[in-house]
Amino acid sequence: MRFRTVRSVLIAFILLVAAGPVFAAAKEFDFKDPKGVNTIAFTLDSLLEPFSGVASGISGKVSFDPANPKATTGKITVTASTLHLVNKGMTETLHGADWLDVKKNPNIEFTIKKVTDAKPGKEEGVHDLTVVGDMNCKGKTKEMTVPVTVTHLPGKASERGGKNEGDLLVVRSTFSIKRADHDIKPDMPGKVVAEEIQLRVSIVGIGPKS
Repeated sequence: MRFRTVRSVLIAFILLVAAGPVFAAAKEFDFKDPKGVNTIAFTLDSLLEPFSGVASGISGKVSFDPANPKATTGKITVTASTLHLVNKGMTETLHGADWLDVKKNPNIEFTIKKVTDAKPGKEEGVHDLTVVGDMNCKGKTKEMTVPVTVTHLPGKASERGGKNEGDLLVVRSTFSIKRADHDIKPDMPGKVVAEEIQLRVSIVGIGPKS
């Protein structure tokens, strides 16, 4: 009986060690891009005065396992004061209290709560995800479900130039948020300023080498 107990413990230990790499497969990718090229584009396509701009202050970390994309977690943060338009006056208005109020609300954040669906894309390393997350903008949080495409590129960080080595995780998504949900000039008519803000995300994170 004692021999059987010892053997069972040894078998369990061996299985645990063998399973270790599976549990350790998830990697953390840092979206504080050292090249400074990560941006998120936004558009308010109103009837009278459509305009577009970009946000450049991107940071955050995402944990991703190519063998289990549904386990993806993380948060992307945008520094609100980096949102800008070609027109300087309109940028200042955008940063003001009626709009984003960047002094009181310095960050815009999207936090992943869960991934409800994950499918392999047409190319190797590509995964199409359905992500449920919390969008926090101007201090107001709204749960959203958005489509996200992630591309895992093992060992490709060095090909971007610089001294970085490791894997890349490219995140792409296009979705919209409603101005009223985040108290962004809610009294402004939709024909003057679009009721929805269209967002186009194309950002790259760097993680440890596979």
